[in-house]
Amino acid sequence: MFLQRIGSKGIRLGTLFDRAAARHPANFVVLDHDLDIAPQLGRRATLTELADLVDDFASRLWSVQVRPGDHVVVHKSDGFDISLLACAVARTGAIPVLLSPKLDGATVAELLRRVGRPFLVTDRDKLDRDLPAEVFGLSRKVLLASGEHEGATSFASLAGAERIPAVAMPIDHPTLITHTSGTTGTPKLAVHTGMSFQARYRPQASVVATAVRKREPIAVHVSFVHSRMFTAMPISILQGHPLIILRDDDPQAVGDLFSQVPPGFIEAHPNTFLRWEVLADDPRGPLANVKYFSSTFDAIHPRTVNRLLQASRRKGRRFAQAYGQSEVGPIAARTYSLKDGADFNGRCVGVPFPGMTGVRVVSRDGNPPSKENPGFIEVRSDGRIVTYLGEHERWQKQVHDGWWRMGDVGYRTKFGCLHLLDREVDEIPGVQSTLEIEDKLFTRLPELVEVIIVPGADGRPVPVVCTRDDQPLDELGWKSAVVDLPALAAPVQWRLEDLPQTATTKIKRLELTRLLTAGAGE
Repeated sequence: MFLQRIGSKGIRLGTLFDRAAARHPANFVVLDHDLDIAPQLGRRATLTELADLVDDFASRLWSVQVRPGDHVVVHKSDGFDISLLACAVARTGAIPVLLSPKLDGATVAELLRRVGRPFLVTDRDKLDRDLPAEVFGLSRKVLLASGEHEGATSFASLAGAERIPAVAMPIDHPTLITHTSGTTGTPKLAVHTGMSFQARYRPQASVVATAVRKREPIAVHVSFVHSRMFTAMPISILQGHPLIILRDDDPQAVGDLFSQVPPGFIEAHPNTFLRWEVLADDPRGPLANVKYFSSTFDAIHPRTVNRLLQASRRKGRRFAQAYGQSEVGPIAARTYSLKDGADFNGRCVGVPFPGMTGVRVVSRDGNPPSKENPGFIEVRSDGRIVTYLGEHERWQKQVHDGWWRMGDVGYRTKFGCLHLLDREVDEIPGVQSTLEIEDKLFTRLPELVEVIIVPGADGRPVPVVCTRDDQPLDELGWKSAVVDLPALAAPVQWRLEDLPQTATTKIKRLELTRLLTAGAGE
């Protein structure tokens, strides 16, 4: 779209910290963990220090023959150094391929095959505990971010490598490869270019620039391997905001940190915000300074939005929800305020960014799409990936006359607002929208920390529920909450940690259905 293209130089991950440090040399990043590749930096580092760290590790990679166009897979224990290593790889002109620390060893091996003998950056813990021995044969060279292991080269042994200048790659060259959530099977490898990332950056950067004051801290709790990290991070550091990076979302630890460094803007996963509802009651007011909460990964529940807005004391505070996908970035957005209450229509996900993104809803049966007859949601954006690595035909199947099919169903109102009802694969016959039912249950039952509606063995919709502190579900409260909803099977209570989750804490609904059905058949 034209506003995404004007004067674009691409995201330029390899020099991102150099440019940020040149503008704001004393600006800093606060961490809630130590970096495996540089524990000596501690938990507060300036942009100048991080720019030097990226330069250093790019030079170490170059010293072992990483060159422009090579693929470097990063699959290590969780930490912000995953994102920093991606920048270091990009600085050499090579292409970082980021695999979530949550992926099992067999899936990592399969994705290494798909990439085709890349360099592999991992650590001793992953090699000892998770990865099969075959990763050595599937990799051109194995590099260790921490520890020692036979057959692998540690980054520590490469210290002092001669510094090399950053390699500039064409704007349409692959700059990063991330993987999809894997909610429907083995993750796909999404190929992003410098142009596509810059196209995603622009609409989000324009929102942040007007939403919070310069120098206000921005807090980010996002998977370090997700494409969203590589727009959230540049927005913060290039605009001069101190950046708070969270690896863990434990409410107590987060409350401690936010009480010391109060953020003005928070970006996090929906399930993380759900977990942080308890911070609204923290007497220290860790969320009191937040002007904007933001989430782009999955459906956000009205109850959670309302609780977080109540916790802020800022005038004009808002919760911004963007609708998008790993493959295309943010497409549509809307904001909520306290006046929307806790029972607004969470299925309304907003309108496209003018001049940047487009949305259409395509009929499935020849009749106009509506709430009763939802259609396929398709979108346009220059932020769209250029292929799935090794599966281009699969990518092509989702493109229709230049429009990208999201895999969701919904409709648009006469005012142009997009309403998302369900994922195509999650539809249950006789249920108009599982997401809408879940929204209502969350609002009516404050003790819920998760509820997922999935089909049971007999096809009936089964609510899988998790309660705060695993307290028994109030049966009378439940019966009252579902009285006006479509007929549901009896609720099944699980512990939250037992639900299958993706790297961005989405619940794997198909996997949950399989587990539930298998359990019913035992």
